Amino acid sequence: MSTIVTVQDAVTAFADFMEPTDAELDAIEREMPVIRADIDLLDAQIIMLDRTPTELDARRVRRAHRRALAARRLLANAASPVLPEVRA
Repeated sequence: MSTIVTVQDAVTAFADFMEPTDAELDAIEREMPVIRADIDLLDAQIIMLDRTPTELDARRVRRAHRRALAARRLLANAASPVLPEVRA
């Protein structure tokens, strides 16, 4: 007869003390526009998987791709420190 092993580690892995910190939640909130843009891009790409892509589908993917790139650019620019202006 085999013994029954408990899943204590799996249950306690998500205990209350393992919640994300405020800093982690703030980082997720800052990245949310990028996450949403990536989801929109994936949705547009998934739509094209099961049918022959039309010109409208291609435009939808291009627009979603541009929005994802723009969101990433904004996040990167917001995260980078402002360099002091150098005058000669």
